[in-house]
Amino acid sequence: MISLDQYKITDSKIHYNSDPKDLYNITFSKGLGTLTSDGILSVSTGKFTGRSPKDRYIVKDEKTKNKVWWGDINRPFDEILFSKIEDKLSKYLSGKNLFVRDCSACASKNSQIKIRTICELPWNDLFVHNMFLRDSLEDKQVDWTIICAPNFIGNSEELGTDNSNFSIINFSKKKILIGGTAYTGEIKKGIFSVLNFSLPVNENILPMHCSANTSEKGETSIFFGLSGTGKTTLSTDKNRKLIGDDEHGWNSDNTIFNFEGGCYAKVLNLSREKEPDIYNAIRPSALLENVITDKNGVVDYNDSSISQNSRVSYPIHHIKNSVYPSFGSNPKNIFFLTADAFGVLPPISKLSPSQAAYHFISGYTSKLAGTEVGINDPIPNFSACFGAPFMPLHPGVYANMLTDKINNCQVNVWLVNTGWIGGPFGVGKRISLKYTRNIIDAVNNGELHKLNHGKYREHSIFKFKIPIVCPKVPSNILSQKEMWKDDKKLYNSLVNLANHFKNNFDKYKKDVSVDALKGGPVL
Repeated sequence: MISLDQYKITDSKIHYNSDPKDLYNITFSKGLGTLTSDGILSVSTGKFTGRSPKDRYIVKDEKTKNKVWWGDINRPFDEILFSKIEDKLSKYLSGKNLFVRDCSACASKNSQIKIRTICELPWNDLFVHNMFLRDSLEDKQVDWTIICAPNFIGNSEELGTDNSNFSIINFSKKKILIGGTAYTGEIKKGIFSVLNFSLPVNENILPMHCSANTSEKGETSIFFGLSGTGKTTLSTDKNRKLIGDDEHGWNSDNTIFNFEGGCYAKVLNLSREKEPDIYNAIRPSALLENVITDKNGVVDYNDSSISQNSRVSYPIHHIKNSVYPSFGSNPKNIFFLTADAFGVLPPISKLSPSQAAYHFISGYTSKLAGTEVGINDPIPNFSACFGAPFMPLHPGVYANMLTDKINNCQVNVWLVNTGWIGGPFGVGKRISLKYTRNIIDAVNNGELHKLNHGKYREHSIFKFKIPIVCPKVPSNILSQKEMWKDDKKLYNSLVNLANHFKNNFDKYKKDVSVDALKGGPVL
């Protein structure tokens, strides 16, 4: 029997590496979740239906003080206070039913870390089963431990945190403490943050917040993008094999490898017709979060009354076209996805290495009018490296590594607008998923380059190259100038967005390469 004595957790009943069926039954029997009409476990994560970035901390000590890019995203935490919280969690969890799982992250054996999770809730443990690599430690040493206590409510003044909820990473102790929140994404993003620090620092491996897939010929494509841009949707393709939907490493052998063993997909507006692979992946062992069901247990994926961030986790093998082990060759194409609600960026444009570095550091998408209180017009949203909340190092570090990969491996980089065309949100329309898929397909099969070789247009402000034609896509859709009815309004909106880019980039200027600085818009 496994012991938690080393964590000062005593007298607890331990459920070790429990089967998903057992976790379903325990969750249901304790009234912590319901079963849908399809027999899928559905739970509410309570007050928190998403991550709480302002409540994430990193212990500042000898290992981190001169390497972490400290600020609003990477908030420093005192190591003595960390130990006090750890003691409080140990006392709180002692005597309780606990769910312990040994698993790992990183498909690459050379980079793999062994993880032990100690969870208060059975469905948190189910999430771990779904998302990480499903292997026991087999008496191997634990590299990292995650202690997750959603129902622990502490005094923030006493804890040294801003609020009663927290997620704190300690690189010296190799522990992550999560308290006061049941949102499962805190678990996976905690490990992602760990790898985003350790892989570049210790192994010269580029960690990426991206999805990845590969063709039958072994040609890999990777997709960067913030929530709502289509990263999971576009990489889940019936004609290509999925490597992973969220987190990957790119090593010196020019191999792409998945960090995870599962997928964590948004399900708002999910339909069998538009996203059949994800829809069909929601089968027993999957975990639905914050969805609405009717009295018969039928899920209404269009109902956002609990959250815009309703989600499902499932093992990656639930996707029929998935790769195991989760490796891919050196990528042929990289896609930066943005949902531009200003409606000015082209649906597809080709970036130079300098422009790739600039747009990677920028990590642009938009917040939409009506999605948050007080937002009446589209607001630009910049998240460095398309994953700033999980990146402990300066964005320039990751950008330099990416640029080296692009140059050395001759990778094509594309900016794809999955947002609005012909005008901003409320005036124009969102480009159809069908057209975006056709664009991606044309890039991956080489048709776009073949048809437009020597015929790209240079954008007047952003200076990237815009194709003139694309198979199965009306030519006018490729040009915002043709879609907008008012040239002056288009120009003014472009200038406005370009200035947002420039203002955002000011904070990176002194610490990024000259090439990256050259990749921005020209006014």
